[in-house]
Amino acid sequence: MKRNKNSIAKNCKCKCKSIDTEGFQKSCEIKNVSSNKKVMNKSSTKHATEKIVRNASPYHPENDILKEKKLKSRKVLAVFDGYKFSKSTLEYAIQFTRQANAFLVGVFLDDSIYRSYNLLSALKSGKHADKLIRELDAKDQEKRDATVRQFEKTCGKAGIHYTCHRNTGIAIQELKQESIFADLLVINNNETFNRVLDSPPTLFIKELLGGVQCPVIIVPGKYKPIDKITLLYDGKPSSVFAIKMFSYLFGELTDSPVQVFNVKDPMDGNHLPNNKLMREFIKRHFPGAEYIVQKGEAKLQILTHLRYQKGNELVVLGAYRRSEMSRWFKTSMADVLMKELNTPLFIAHNK
Repeated sequence: MKRNKNSIAKNCKCKCKSIDTEGFQKSCEIKNVSSNKKVMNKSSTKHATEKIVRNASPYHPENDILKEKKLKSRKVLAVFDGYKFSKSTLEYAIQFTRQANAFLVGVFLDDSIYRSYNLLSALKSGKHADKLIRELDAKDQEKRDATVRQFEKTCGKAGIHYTCHRNTGIAIQELKQESIFADLLVINNNETFNRVLDSPPTLFIKELLGGVQCPVIIVPGKYKPIDKITLLYDGKPSSVFAIKMFSYLFGELTDSPVQVFNVKDPMDGNHLPNNKLMREFIKRHFPGAEYIVQKGEAKLQILTHLRYQKGNELVVLGAYRRSEMSRWFKTSMADVLMKELNTPLFIAHNK
Protein backbone atom coordinates (compact mmCIF):
# COMPACT_ATOMS: atom_id res chain seq x y z
CA MET A 1 0.00 0.00 0.00
CA LYS A 2 1.46 3.39 -1.00
CA ARG A 3 1.77 6.32 1.33
CA ASN A 4 1.19 9.85 0.12
CA LYS A 5 3.24 12.93 0.95
CA ASN A 6 0.84 14.22 3.58
CA SER A 7 0.74 10.96 5.58
CA ILE A 8 4.56 10.73 5.62
CA ALA A 9 4.99 14.37 6.62
CA LYS A 10 2.30 14.05 9.27
CA ASN A 11 3.81 10.93 10.86
CA CYS A 12 7.42 12.23 10.79
CA LYS A 13 8.37 13.91 14.08
CA CYS A 14 11.36 15.45 12.35
CA LYS A 15 8.99 17.17 9.81
CA CYS A 16 10.85 15.42 6.94
CA LYS A 17 9.39 16.25 3.53
CA SER A 18 10.89 13.17 1.75
CA ILE A 19 8.45 11.05 -0.33
CA ASP A 20 10.70 7.99 -0.30
CA THR A 21 9.86 5.79 2.70
CA GLU A 22 13.41 4.43 3.03
CA GLY A 23 14.80 7.94 2.76
CA PHE A 24 12.34 9.09 5.38
CA GLN A 25 13.48 6.37 7.76
CA LYS A 26 17.16 7.16 7.17
CA SER A 27 16.55 10.85 7.80
CA CYS A 28 14.82 10.10 11.10
CA GLU A 29 17.57 7.71 12.16
CA ILE A 30 20.28 10.32 11.43
CA LYS A 31 18.41 12.98 13.37
CA ASN A 32 17.75 10.62 16.29
CA VAL A 33 21.48 9.77 16.48
CA SER A 34 22.31 13.49 16.39
CA SER A 35 19.76 14.13 19.14
CA ASN A 36 21.23 11.32 21.27
CA LYS A 37 24.73 12.77 20.84
CA LYS A 38 23.52 16.15 22.06
CA VAL A 39 22.02 14.55 25.19
CA MET A 40 25.25 12.65 25.82
CA ASN A 41 27.33 15.82 25.31
CA LYS A 42 25.16 17.74 27.81
CA SER A 43 25.51 14.91 30.34
CA SER A 44 29.29 14.78 29.84
CA THR A 45 29.59 18.56 30.18
CA LYS A 46 27.57 18.52 33.39
CA HIS A 47 29.74 15.70 34.79
CA ALA A 48 32.92 17.57 33.83
CA THR A 49 31.62 20.76 35.44
CA GLU A 50 30.85 18.98 38.71
CA LYS A 51 34.26 17.30 38.68
CA ILE A 52 36.18 20.54 38.09
CA VAL A 53 34.28 22.47 40.75
CA ARG A 54 34.69 19.59 43.18
CA ASN A 55 38.44 19.52 42.58
CA ALA A 56 38.59 23.32 43.02
CA SER A 57 40.75 24.07 40.02
CA PRO A 58 42.30 27.56 39.81
CA TYR A 59 39.80 30.20 38.75
CA HIS A 60 40.34 32.20 35.56
CA PRO A 61 37.83 34.84 34.33
CA GLU A 62 37.69 33.22 30.91
CA ASN A 63 36.80 29.79 32.36
CA ASP A 64 33.25 29.19 31.07
CA ILE A 65 32.66 26.22 33.35
CA LEU A 66 33.03 28.27 36.52
CA LYS A 67 31.11 31.16 34.93
CA GLU A 68 28.13 28.84 34.46
CA LYS A 69 28.07 28.22 38.22
CA LYS A 70 27.60 31.96 38.90
CA LEU A 71 29.57 31.70 42.11
CA LYS A 72 28.95 34.39 44.72
CA SER A 73 31.43 34.57 47.57
CA ARG A 74 33.61 36.80 49.69
CA LYS A 75 37.16 37.56 48.62
CA VAL A 76 40.03 36.75 51.00
CA LEU A 77 43.62 37.86 50.38
CA ALA A 78 46.48 35.75 51.75
CA VAL A 79 49.75 37.69 51.57
CA PHE A 80 53.10 36.00 50.96
CA ASP A 81 56.80 36.75 50.64
CA GLY A 82 58.14 34.47 47.90
CA TYR A 83 61.49 34.13 49.69
CA LYS A 84 60.06 33.44 53.16
CA PHE A 85 56.84 31.53 52.58
CA SER A 86 54.54 31.60 55.63
CA LYS A 87 52.90 28.20 56.00
CA SER A 88 50.76 29.42 58.90
CA THR A 89 49.32 32.25 56.77
CA LEU A 90 48.12 29.72 54.23
CA GLU A 91 46.72 27.34 56.84
CA TYR A 92 44.78 30.11 58.59
CA ALA A 93 43.63 31.53 55.24
CA ILE A 94 42.24 28.14 54.22
CA GLN A 95 40.34 27.88 57.53
CA PHE A 96 38.85 31.39 57.10
CA THR A 97 38.05 30.75 53.43
CA ARG A 98 36.08 27.64 54.34
CA GLN A 99 34.25 29.31 57.23
CA ALA A 100 33.30 32.38 55.19
CA ASN A 101 32.47 30.43 52.01
CA ALA A 102 35.06 32.61 50.29
CA PHE A 103 37.33 32.80 47.27
CA LEU A 104 41.04 32.86 48.17
CA VAL A 105 43.56 35.08 46.40
CA GLY A 106 47.23 34.40 47.04
CA VAL A 107 48.96 37.79 46.83
CA PHE A 108 52.67 37.33 46.14
CA LEU A 109 54.47 40.65 46.57
CA ASP A 110 57.36 40.07 44.15
CA ASP A 111 58.77 43.57 44.56
CA SER A 112 61.30 43.99 41.72
CA ILE A 113 63.82 45.81 43.94
CA TYR A 114 63.61 43.23 46.74
CA ARG A 115 66.22 40.46 46.50
CA SER A 116 67.11 37.64 48.87
CA TYR A 117 70.83 38.38 48.54
CA ASN A 118 72.98 41.44 49.28
CA LEU A 119 73.06 43.34 45.99
CA LEU A 120 75.83 45.69 47.12
CA SER A 121 78.12 42.77 47.94
CA ALA A 122 77.39 41.21 44.55
CA LEU A 123 78.25 44.46 42.76
CA LYS A 124 81.59 44.60 44.59
CA SER A 125 82.44 40.99 43.75
CA GLY A 126 84.61 41.85 40.72
CA LYS A 127 84.54 42.15 36.96
CA HIS A 128 82.03 39.28 36.60
CA ALA A 129 79.48 41.00 38.85
CA ASP A 130 76.85 41.23 36.09
CA LYS A 131 76.98 37.50 35.47
CA LEU A 132 76.79 36.76 39.21
CA ILE A 133 73.76 39.04 39.63
CA ARG A 134 71.97 37.35 36.71
CA GLU A 135 72.61 33.95 38.27
CA LEU A 136 71.40 35.09 41.70
CA ASP A 137 68.32 36.73 40.17
CA ALA A 138 67.50 33.47 38.39
CA LYS A 139 67.73 31.57 41.67
CA ASP A 140 65.48 34.17 43.33
CA GLN A 141 62.91 33.72 40.57
CA GLU A 142 63.01 29.96 41.07
CA LYS A 143 62.33 30.44 44.81
CA ARG A 144 59.36 32.69 44.11
CA ASP A 145 57.95 30.33 41.48
CA ALA A 146 58.28 27.39 43.90
CA THR A 147 56.25 29.18 46.58
CA VAL A 148 53.45 29.86 44.10
CA ARG A 149 53.39 26.18 43.14
CA GLN A 150 53.27 25.25 46.83
CA PHE A 151 50.31 27.59 47.35
CA GLU A 152 48.44 26.15 44.37
CA LYS A 153 49.11 22.55 45.40
CA THR A 154 47.93 23.12 48.99
CA CYS A 155 44.76 24.95 47.91
CA GLY A 156 43.97 22.20 45.41
CA LYS A 157 44.25 19.55 48.11
CA ALA A 158 42.08 21.66 50.45
CA GLY A 159 39.31 21.81 47.84
CA ILE A 160 38.84 25.58 47.80
CA HIS A 161 38.53 28.08 44.96
CA TYR A 162 41.63 30.20 44.51
CA THR A 163 43.83 32.24 42.21
CA CYS A 164 47.20 34.05 42.41
CA HIS A 165 48.27 37.67 41.98
CA ARG A 166 51.98 38.33 41.47
CA ASN A 167 52.70 42.03 42.00
CA THR A 168 56.10 43.45 41.08
CA GLY A 169 55.58 47.02 42.29
CA ILE A 170 56.42 48.49 45.71
CA ALA A 171 55.07 45.93 48.18
CA ILE A 172 53.18 48.17 50.63
CA GLN A 173 51.55 50.21 47.86
CA GLU A 174 50.51 47.13 45.93
CA LEU A 175 48.97 45.56 49.04
CA LYS A 176 47.01 48.67 50.03
CA GLN A 177 45.63 48.81 46.48
CA GLU A 178 44.64 45.13 46.61
CA SER A 179 42.86 45.68 49.95
CA ILE A 180 40.42 48.15 48.37
CA PHE A 181 38.89 45.28 46.41
CA ALA A 182 38.85 42.61 49.14
CA ASP A 183 36.66 41.57 52.07
CA LEU A 184 39.49 40.28 54.26
CA LEU A 185 43.30 40.23 54.32
CA VAL A 186 45.39 37.57 56.10
CA ILE A 187 49.08 38.18 56.83
CA ASN A 188 51.78 36.88 59.18
CA ASN A 189 52.83 39.17 62.04
CA ASN A 190 56.54 38.80 61.09
CA GLU A 191 56.30 40.01 57.48
CA THR A 192 58.84 42.69 56.49
CA PHE A 193 59.28 42.22 52.71
CA ASN A 194 62.97 43.00 53.00
CA ARG A 195 66.10 41.16 54.13
CA VAL A 196 66.10 42.77 57.59
CA LEU A 197 64.47 40.76 60.37
CA ASP A 198 62.08 42.57 62.69
CA SER A 199 59.96 41.54 65.67
CA PRO A 200 56.17 42.01 65.77
CA PRO A 201 54.73 44.44 65.11
CA THR A 202 57.07 45.04 62.16
CA LEU A 203 57.27 48.39 60.40
CA PHE A 204 55.57 46.84 57.36
CA ILE A 205 52.63 45.61 59.46
CA LYS A 206 52.28 48.99 61.20
CA GLU A 207 52.20 50.85 57.90
CA LEU A 208 49.73 48.35 56.46
CA LEU A 209 47.33 48.65 59.40
CA GLY A 210 47.47 52.43 59.20
CA GLY A 211 46.15 52.50 55.63
CA VAL A 212 44.51 49.18 54.78
CA GLN A 213 41.02 49.35 53.27
CA CYS A 214 39.53 46.06 54.53
CA PRO A 215 39.57 44.04 57.77
CA VAL A 216 42.87 42.29 58.51
CA ILE A 217 43.69 39.09 60.39
CA ILE A 218 47.24 39.11 61.75
CA VAL A 219 48.33 35.52 62.34
CA PRO A 220 51.25 34.07 64.35
CA GLY A 221 54.02 31.86 62.97
CA LYS A 222 52.42 28.59 64.09
CA TYR A 223 48.94 27.48 63.06
CA LYS A 224 46.40 26.37 65.66
CA PRO A 225 42.75 25.81 64.67
CA ILE A 226 40.63 28.61 66.16
CA ASP A 227 38.00 27.38 68.61
CA LYS A 228 37.08 30.52 70.57
CA ILE A 229 36.29 34.19 69.82
CA THR A 230 37.02 37.14 72.13
CA LEU A 231 35.39 40.46 71.23
CA LEU A 232 37.20 43.41 72.85
CA TYR A 233 34.69 46.18 73.60
CA ASP A 234 35.68 49.54 75.08
CA GLY A 235 32.43 51.42 74.47
CA LYS A 236 33.80 53.31 71.46
CA PRO A 237 32.33 53.15 67.93
CA SER A 238 35.56 51.67 66.54
CA SER A 239 35.29 48.53 68.68
CA VAL A 240 31.63 48.05 67.70
CA PHE A 241 32.56 48.51 64.04
CA ALA A 242 35.18 45.74 64.29
CA ILE A 243 32.61 43.40 65.86
CA LYS A 244 30.16 44.23 63.06
CA MET A 245 32.70 43.46 60.37
CA PHE A 246 33.62 40.16 62.01
CA SER A 247 29.95 39.25 62.26
CA TYR A 248 29.32 40.07 58.61
CA LEU A 249 32.20 37.82 57.56
CA PHE A 250 31.95 34.94 60.05
CA GLY A 251 29.07 35.46 62.49
CA GLU A 252 26.65 33.00 60.90
CA LEU A 253 29.31 30.46 60.03
CA THR A 254 31.09 29.71 63.28
CA ASP A 255 29.94 27.60 66.21
CA SER A 256 32.87 28.66 68.38
CA PRO A 257 32.15 30.08 71.86
CA VAL A 258 32.08 33.91 71.91
CA GLN A 259 32.85 36.23 74.80
CA VAL A 260 32.55 40.01 75.03
CA PHE A 261 35.38 41.43 77.15
CA ASN A 262 35.34 44.91 78.66
CA VAL A 263 37.62 46.73 81.12
CA LYS A 264 36.28 49.58 83.24
CA ASP A 265 37.70 52.10 85.67
CA PRO A 266 37.73 50.83 89.28
CA MET A 267 35.35 53.61 90.29
CA ASP A 268 32.75 52.77 87.62
CA GLY A 269 29.87 50.32 87.85
CA ASN A 270 29.80 46.73 86.62
CA HIS A 271 27.69 47.28 83.52
CA LEU A 272 28.96 47.49 79.94
CA PRO A 273 29.11 50.96 78.36
CA ASN A 274 25.74 51.48 76.65
CA ASN A 275 24.77 48.22 78.30
CA LYS A 276 21.22 47.82 76.95
CA LEU A 277 22.07 48.72 73.35
CA MET A 278 25.23 46.61 73.28
CA ARG A 279 23.53 43.51 74.66
CA GLU A 280 20.67 43.96 72.21
CA PHE A 281 23.17 44.19 69.34
CA ILE A 282 25.24 41.19 70.45
CA LYS A 283 22.09 39.11 70.95
CA ARG A 284 21.24 39.57 67.27
CA HIS A 285 24.69 38.45 66.07
CA PHE A 286 26.03 36.15 68.79
CA PRO A 287 23.05 34.92 70.85
CA GLY A 288 25.08 32.67 73.14
CA ALA A 289 27.84 35.18 73.93
CA GLU A 290 29.33 35.41 77.42
CA TYR A 291 29.96 38.86 78.97
CA ILE A 292 33.04 39.59 81.09
CA VAL A 293 33.67 42.95 82.78
CA GLN A 294 36.96 43.55 84.58
CA LYS A 295 38.24 46.61 86.41
CA GLY A 296 41.68 48.14 86.23
CA GLU A 297 44.15 49.27 83.56
CA ALA A 298 42.88 48.11 80.16
CA LYS A 299 46.10 46.75 78.60
CA LEU A 300 47.11 44.86 81.73
CA GLN A 301 43.67 43.34 82.26
CA ILE A 302 43.32 42.29 78.61
CA LEU A 303 46.77 40.69 78.50
CA THR A 304 46.20 38.86 81.78
CA HIS A 305 42.82 37.58 80.62
CA LEU A 306 44.09 36.36 77.24
CA ARG A 307 47.25 34.75 78.61
CA TYR A 308 45.28 32.46 80.89
CA GLN A 309 42.60 31.50 78.40
CA LYS A 310 42.26 27.83 77.50
CA GLY A 311 41.84 27.19 73.80
CA ASN A 312 42.97 28.92 70.65
CA GLU A 313 41.11 32.20 70.53
CA LEU A 314 40.76 34.82 67.83
CA VAL A 315 40.71 38.35 69.26
CA VAL A 316 38.54 40.99 67.56
CA LEU A 317 39.44 44.66 68.04
CA GLY A 318 39.35 48.05 66.32
CA ALA A 319 40.90 51.48 66.90
CA TYR A 320 44.11 51.33 64.90
CA ARG A 321 43.53 54.15 62.43
CA ARG A 322 45.21 57.21 63.90
CA SER A 323 47.71 59.67 62.51
CA GLU A 324 51.32 58.51 62.23
CA MET A 325 52.35 61.10 64.83
CA SER A 326 49.69 59.83 67.24
CA ARG A 327 50.94 56.24 66.92
CA TRP A 328 54.47 57.36 67.88
CA PHE A 329 53.24 58.69 71.23
CA LYS A 330 50.44 56.23 72.02
CA THR A 331 50.86 52.49 71.44
CA SER A 332 47.87 50.74 69.93
CA MET A 333 46.26 47.82 71.75
CA ALA A 334 46.91 45.80 68.60
CA ASP A 335 50.64 46.56 68.85
CA VAL A 336 50.70 45.37 72.46
CA LEU A 337 48.91 42.12 71.63
CA MET A 338 51.16 41.39 68.64
CA LYS A 339 54.23 41.95 70.81
CA GLU A 340 53.10 39.99 73.87
CA LEU A 341 50.93 37.16 72.49
CA ASN A 342 50.94 34.58 69.69
CA THR A 343 47.25 35.01 69.01
CA PRO A 344 45.40 35.70 65.73
CA LEU A 345 43.98 39.24 65.72
CA PHE A 346 41.03 40.42 63.67
CA ILE A 347 41.47 44.18 63.20
CA ALA A 348 39.01 46.51 61.52
CA HIS A 349 38.65 50.24 61.81
CA ASN A 350 36.25 52.82 60.43
CA LYS A 351 37.45 56.16 59.10
